[in-house]
Amino acid sequence: MLGNFSYSNPTKLYFGDDSLSFLAEELKKYGNKIMLSYGGGSIKRNGIYDDVVKVLKDCGKEVFEDPGVMSNPTVDKLYEGCKIARENDVDLILAVGGGSTIDYAKAVSVSAWCDSDPWDKYYLKMEEPDNRIIPVGSILTMVGTGSEMNGGSVITNHEQKLKIGHVFGEEVMPKFSILNPKYTFTVPKYQMIAGIFDIMSHIMEQYFSGDDDNTSDYISEALMKSLINSSRVAVKNPEDYEARSNIMWTATWALNTLIACGKATDWEVHMIGQAIGAYTDATHGMTLSAVSLPYYRMIAPYGLHKFKRFATAVWDVCIEGKTDEEIVEEGLSAMESWMKELGLVLNAKELGVTYDMLDGIADATFIFDGGYKVLTKDEIISIIKQSMNY
Repeated sequence: MLGNFSYSNPTKLYFGDDSLSFLAEELKKYGNKIMLSYGGGSIKRNGIYDDVVKVLKDCGKEVFEDPGVMSNPTVDKLYEGCKIARENDVDLILAVGGGSTIDYAKAVSVSAWCDSDPWDKYYLKMEEPDNRIIPVGSILTMVGTGSEMNGGSVITNHEQKLKIGHVFGEEVMPKFSILNPKYTFTVPKYQMIAGIFDIMSHIMEQYFSGDDDNTSDYISEALMKSLINSSRVAVKNPEDYEARSNIMWTATWALNTLIACGKATDWEVHMIGQAIGAYTDATHGMTLSAVSLPYYRMIAPYGLHKFKRFATAVWDVCIEGKTDEEIVEEGLSAMESWMKELGLVLNAKELGVTYDMLDGIADATFIFDGGYKVLTKDEIISIIKQSMNY
């Protein structure tokens, strides 16, 4: 492994179908004022809301509700949440939902007591917190982002047509996260498979970089193989506990910074996907699936060795009698077949992308240099066009 790194992750996880029983113990560590953030109401329909509120009430907590967190949390919603948190001087933000809800809770945690505009400070200028931070806890109901065990927080500004993520430090990571695979059983298939591809994309963004023999890459390959196997089971039977638990655990380890240790990382698929999301408000995982194949086919010649390894180690491609280029394409074709099998979106038009958006999307795409090729604006446009013509 090349380079130097430090690794620390302070989030405490409770995993399994008994995990909610540990919430009361965690709540003892915080004051009585709890801000309960959640999405559009699915947790009320499936009973999770009642279970959580019962624990809060039994613990004598005063609850300030903050419902309506959308799938791509907006800056306007952030301001609304900051007002609730600040006016009630809450002691803990408890996010119940998927990655968007947890991302949002982390944004509120650093922004509620910010003296300046948090969008400008944390998302445009990328400054670090120098104000009071409200602790966050999470109860995960939909997997994909890994937000339950990292400091990342993505916020969308529709007026500026920007969707930006800020990875904060340890002080912003959830203090605890409760992961019950059964809570994911009722997630609609479209959202489930979008989350599955978000997991896959997180791993690939860290895997497709570097040329050294890196332990992190071996871990990534195992995570990808597990995800592929479990995704096929879950699509056929969404209530298969073993498959859903494997997917949930893989999502957490895909983006808790472990597999980035000792590596440069790419993240260009995410940058293009987030720019598309800022224009269309499309589901995050689907923006990634729509651009991944054209992106990876474009950069594969620059990282041929790693893409060959991806084909053989992850997709079991036989190398006998084939050129490296043929092996690489067979691996990407195997991934494409898996994506079709799951029902992922491969054409950006299905997400609402139109040709008149392309210039703006390209301009809104942050260009990173951690992968095998640094893209130009024209190449970003070409990738999206290829997706639109899929």
